[in-house]
Amino acid sequence: MPVFYLTEEATRFPRPSLAEPGGLLAVGGDLRLERLIAAYRRGIFPWYDDETPILWWSPDPRPILFPGQVHVSRRLMRTLRSGKFRVTFDTDFAGVIRGCAATPRDAGDGTWIIPAMIQAYERLHAAGYAHSVETWLDGELVGGAYGVAMGKAFFGESMFHTVTDASKVAFVSLCRRLDAMGFHFIDCQQATGHLCRFGAVEVRRGEFLKRLDVAREEGGEPGKWTFAPLDADVEALRGSDVDAPDACGCRPGERHRP
Repeated sequence: MPVFYLTEEATRFPRPSLAEPGGLLAVGGDLRLERLIAAYRRGIFPWYDDETPILWWSPDPRPILFPGQVHVSRRLMRTLRSGKFRVTFDTDFAGVIRGCAATPRDAGDGTWIIPAMIQAYERLHAAGYAHSVETWLDGELVGGAYGVAMGKAFFGESMFHTVTDASKVAFVSLCRRLDAMGFHFIDCQQATGHLCRFGAVEVRRGEFLKRLDVAREEGGEPGKWTFAPLDADVEALRGSDVDAPDACGCRPGERHRP
C-alpha cells in the first residue's frame, strides 16, 4: 500500500482502508484545528515524534472499550470507594497533557507528545473537542487522562500518574461519565495489556468505522465539560479480577501506540 502525502492546503484524508498493514495512512500536513477534526471524524489520528514528519494512522484491528463494561479489580474498587482521590473534568487540561508528556514510555527515551502536539490539543480543548479527567491528592494533580470526543465516540490519547492508582481512578471515572452521557465506545487506538485488562476488545477497522459513523452523528455541540465531580459510589461498575486473561490477547507492558 502507498503512504499518502498531505499538503498544508487541503484537509481531506485518503480512505482509512488504504492504510499500510501497520496502520500508517499518510505523512505531512499540519496540526491545525480543522485538519485534526477532519482526521478524528474519519477515525484517523496523528502520532509521531520530533525526529519524523507528522504521521497519520488508522490501525486494523482497532481496540475499543465500552464504557459501561469497564472491568474494575477488587483492589481498585476499594480505592475508588475510599474517596482517596478527588476527581474533576476539564479543570486542568494543560496539567494533564504535560503530565502525560513527562511520563517515561515503556520503550525509547522520548515522547510522542512533543510541544507541537501539546499546542494542537490545547486548541482542540479550547474548541470543546478535547477533554481531560484529573485526579487530585491533597490539592495536587497526581494523575489524569485526556482524549478527543466526536459525537458519542471518545478517542483516548494518554494517561499519567505520579501516585499509585491515580491514572486508573481517572480512567474508571472517565468511563463512568462517558457511560452516563451515552457514549458508545472509547477508542483505545492501540492494544496494550493494561487496556485489555480494563475490558478493551479488538474489532476490525470496517466495524470500527461503522460504529464511529453512528456514534459521531448522535452527539451534541462540542464544549467544556462542566459537570460536578463524581461521588464515590461505584456499585454500578462491574467488578472483575485484573489477573483475568486479556480479552484481546495482549501482553502486559505493550505501548499505547502502534
